[in-house]
Parts: sequence; C-alpha cells; structure tokens
Amino acid sequence: MDIRVTQGCPQCGAPADVAEADQLLSCGFCGTSNYLQSQGPFRYVLPLAKQVGGEGLVMAPYLRFKGTIYLVSDQGINHRVIDTTLAANPMPGLPPSLGIRPQAMGVHRLDPRSPHRYLPQSIGANAILEKAASVGHLGGALKEGLHHRAYIGEHLSYIYLPISVRSGALVDAVNGGHLSALADAVDQVVEGRPYHPSWAVRFLATLCPHCGATMEGAGDSRVLLCSNCHSGWTLGREGLTRMDWSLHPGEENTALYLPFWKITAHIPVLSIYSFADFIERTNQPMLPRARWRERVMSFWIPGFKLRPKIFLQAGRQVTLGQWRLAPEASRVVADFFPATLPASEARQAVKLILAATTATPKRIFPFLPEVRLTESMVQLVYLPCIDRGHDWVQPETGMTIAKNILSFGRAL
Repeated sequence: MDIRVTQGCPQCGAPADVAEADQLLSCGFCGTSNYLQSQGPFRYVLPLAKQVGGEGLVMAPYLRFKGTIYLVSDQGINHRVIDTTLAANPMPGLPPSLGIRPQAMGVHRLDPRSPHRYLPQSIGANAILEKAASVGHLGGALKEGLHHRAYIGEHLSYIYLPISVRSGALVDAVNGGHLSALADAVDQVVEGRPYHPSWAVRFLATLCPHCGATMEGAGDSRVLLCSNCHSGWTLGREGLTRMDWSLHPGEENTALYLPFWKITAHIPVLSIYSFADFIERTNQPMLPRARWRERVMSFWIPGFKLRPKIFLQAGRQVTLGQWRLAPEASRVVADFFPATLPASEARQAVKLILAATTATPKRIFPFLPEVRLTESMVQLVYLPCIDRGHDWVQPETGMTIAKNILSFGRAL
C-alpha cells in the first residue's frame, strides 16, 4: 500500500497529493513541474492527535524500506518484496514498527519551523535491512552458502513518531498510548536535536539544461526526455545530468516502448568480454556465432519496476536475445513507458541477471562476490512492444509481460 503525502507547489502554493516515492511534482493549477531533491532520504512525520498536551514533543525516527531483496545462495535465487517501517532508535517503550499507520493516516513533511526535538538514528540502516531480510523464507538462504545480496527498486525514507512528555511519562502523541516512564528513556530524550537544514526538500525546475524547454514525466520517473531537442536527463546530486539514450526501431503495430538499461562491461574474474564469452561461461544451449566474438557483452536490465520473478525473466530474455537488437539514435515519441528504476540500481542488478541466465549455477554463483565490472558504459534503450491482448510482447527477443503486471509494478 502506498503512502500519500501532501506537498505544496513551490510556484503557486497549491496542495498536491503525491506518492511517497514520487520525485516529480506536477502542479495541476499553475502547470509547473519540479524535481524534489534532498540530502539523503525524504523525512516525514505522522499527524498529531487533535489534543496533544504535555511538556513538549520529541520525534522518534523509523526507517521505512520498500523494495525487493534478492539473495543468491546455494539454494538458488530467492526474493521477497519488503514493505516495513522499523525503529531506528533504541529508546525503551518504542513500538518496534509503525505497522500500517503511515499508509492509513498519511504523513506530512517535516516543518523546519517546529520547535520539536528529533532523536538521532542510532541503529544503522544495514542492520535494519538485514533484520528485514531475515524474516520469512529468506532466513534460510542467509545461513546456507550466501553468494550475493541486492536491494532493487528500493525506497528509503524516515518517518517520525511524535512522542509527548507528560507527567514524567512518554506518550504516543498519535494515539495517546503510554510508551514508558521518562526516567527509563531520559538518555535518549536528552540526545534530541533540532531540525537540521540539510533535511529540507529543494525544488528543481524541470527545464531542459540544453534548450530550456519544459520536460514532463510521471511522478515516479527517474529519467526525463526533452521533446524539443530530444536529449535525456537523470536527476543527480548536482541536478540534472545528461545521459545517453537510444531506441530500437519498431514496426507500424508498435504500441509501447519499454525502457531497458543497457550496461556494457567486462567481467575479468569470469573472462567475460564478449557476448560469445558470456554464452560459453553460462553454458547456454547454443553455439556462439563468429560475429558474437566481436560483440562486447551487455547486460539488459528492465528500467522499470516489476515483480521479482518477472524482473529476472525479462532481464534474462533480453540479455540472451540482445544479438537481435540494433538500437539507434532517435527522437522522442508518445508511447514511451516511464523509466522508474534509476541506473544506479540497474548496476546492482547485473549480478542478478548473470545468476538468472546461467544454465550451470555452480560455474557462476561462487564467483559472484568477486565480480567487478570494468570498462562499463550505460545507455537507456527503448524497446518496441506489440499489443497481444492481455500481454505486451517484444518481437525480437520474445520477452512477454502481462499488462496487469506492468501496471502493478508501478506500486512496488
């Protein structure tokens, strides 16, 4: 379930209801579009109860993780979609999780003018993520021959629980429940800090840095294309960064173009330099063609979020069928599906696609911890798909994705 956030337009002040993970804000009143930026994860707070009394408020941090955890072990590739919010401070009496309260109640961004004190995050994000991974059927894979772990499609944020100090006790300022005696948590309370300016959300107008035209996209887009000069841009720490993109030409019946990250690289530890090397090292049931020796190896990662099993299947099919693709420079067309997975996470998925494509795991899995990409290049490629009723089909590679699964992936 998505968390909704009320965000004011920086241009006209009109409120807009956006998803927690959205980074693109399009105002329905003044028509402006802005990228949302911050140093680190976004920070939110649960709404206070109407009547909150006491001697002041302290804010307890919870780390929210939403995404997919993949584990490659001797058992194979395991995965699990995680949506959890766990306490990031060991203050006595704190609920270990916020449950579904953020989804049910909604959240607000932190107010820099508030006089509240914020407890520090004293439990590391890695420890929280490991705890999340150990839940359920992934726990066994952690103990038996773990070769690789990856977090794909992840979204991290902080959600603060307001706590009221009342008559020597700490009280949940959302539901009024008693948490603990103040004396038991005094060490944590005195460590509370004021709002830090680096937590503020900044706005970046989505004007093309090359030609100045307005670029538009979906709220969860991680890539913007300029329909005027046909340049491509991603949001980086310093603002919009130009990226290389291309398109594999489609036929007249093409109804949709799906984005894939093409990551061209060498893997020295496995002696994979060409596509032919990849076919041989992964023991594919096909003979490499002579021209594949000259084709540098590329891994094709879906540039959009999907259910874990479908994500691996799509990456595997396109990676194995890449020899049929010939991307070329192109112009922006109307049928582009938004790229919702950033290039940084696509890089993390290379080892997963390598593991998913091999026909002989014992020849690949043990080397995954040593796999390093060299001479790598990244390009976003849009692949044409045709409408087959309930499915989207990529003709050259045979990749097939059900329409409902593609829509469901937007909520992951």
